[in-house]
Amino acid sequence: MADTTARALRLLELLQSAQQRTVTELAERLGVDERTVRRDVARLFDLGVPVETVRGRYGGYRLAPGHRILPLMFSKQEVVAVYLGLAEAPAATPEREVAAQTALAKVKRALPTVDAQRIDELLTAMTHTSSAGEVTPDPSVMLTLAEAVNLRHVLDLRYLDRDGVASRRTIHPYGLVAHLSRWYLVAFDREKQQERTFRVDRIRTARQTSGTFSRPRHPVDEDRLLDRFADADYRWQVVLRIRATQKHIRAYLPAGVARLERLDPAADATQDDRARPWHRAEIHAQNLDWLPSVIAALGCEVVIDRPQELKEQVRAAATRMLKAADGRR
Repeated sequence: MADTTARALRLLELLQSAQQRTVTELAERLGVDERTVRRDVARLFDLGVPVETVRGRYGGYRLAPGHRILPLMFSKQEVVAVYLGLAEAPAATPEREVAAQTALAKVKRALPTVDAQRIDELLTAMTHTSSAGEVTPDPSVMLTLAEAVNLRHVLDLRYLDRDGVASRRTIHPYGLVAHLSRWYLVAFDREKQQERTFRVDRIRTARQTSGTFSRPRHPVDEDRLLDRFADADYRWQVVLRIRATQKHIRAYLPAGVARLERLDPAADATQDDRARPWHRAEIHAQNLDWLPSVIAALGCEVVIDRPQELKEQVRAAATRMLKAADGRR
């Protein structure tokens, strides 16, 4: 390997993957002579990598016990981003789950003790109502929020609301929540004197102050969070009646999106009515564009009680689909 840097990284990988390597073995794996191996080991040692020499007939080199080194020079924020991605990545198969957990363990072993503790604090501060995927938070902001949650530090936030209006908040952070495609911070807003939920991707800066606070009497729990997401103060309040099982409806309208209430069937309801009961779904939405496709995907009887604007959007979508089916323009 002519590239000295690439060879050094490969040497480091070989040392990490076994308790000990002989000089002869390393030379064969790297495609160089033994003298070059010794020079490369000396170079790693000069860079602070704890390589030990094992003398004797079967001697060679090994990493000092208890030490693992990341083969790439990540910043702390980059390590957090990698770790966060691995922790939140959905595992489609048991093999992928094992691979993700193995990778997490390797990253953590490679971190200095202080940084590993900060990672633990980050994971402890998290609550998951579902996987977060589409919006990746700023790792440095996530670290600051997690530390404040665990150490009960008062935070000074600079925040943008959904209309792009900037504000400055003094808050008591309670927990970090992954919900659908976003991360949220649950906190007590001192100025508003009430508990609020902040989107992490809208937090521009987060600074710890000298103050601390007592833990809330009621910890952050999944059911309460889902209720808050479902009751969010958005522009539209949508009410649907859906004839399907709760399990089927929840596949398209999760708990954090819609409140669901089963409508009691009449005393003389048929067996089919009992098998496919009617439910009332209440949805708070900032816009209606996404709902026609969800209603179509449900594939069952749906009645739109309100708003009228949604009925019009569904009619327009149905007209477009009919034209497409007939080949008309």
